[in-house]
Amino acid sequence: MIKQVIVLRKDLNMRKGKMCAQASHASMKIFFDRAKFHSNEHGTGLPCEMRTPLDKEMEVWAKGTFAKIVLGVESEEELLQAYADAQEAGLPCALITDVGRTEFHGEPTNTAIAIGPAKAEDIDPITGSMKLL
Repeated sequence: MIKQVIVLRKDLNMRKGKMCAQASHASMKIFFDRAKFHSNEHGTGLPCEMRTPLDKEMEVWAKGTFAKIVLGVESEEELLQAYADAQEAGLPCALITDVGRTEFHGEPTNTAIAIGPAKAEDIDPITGSMKLL
């Protein structure tokens, strides 16, 4: 199974809407980090176009069920450890640092990560002990 896992910090007591936004940012950042932007030379009226190269698992996921699992951790340390483990495993991953405009009193705060899309057997050793949010 190909899936994407999103991990949110529960210790921040974010509002539900804020949690949804941070999870969405993490999910999308995986793809934006891979994207290449090109100036428009094709007359489509858009100032540029985005091309995002996908690996095999990403392509299967994007054409399939978009399976996402949302988990929670109790601390920034747990979040950053999972992110570091995903990087070390060579998995697509993204860290979201909120700038603090609406919560966190203007302080940049690590709120979420996304891992994958990738094979479940590659992600599970990193996130398998975490609880569903």
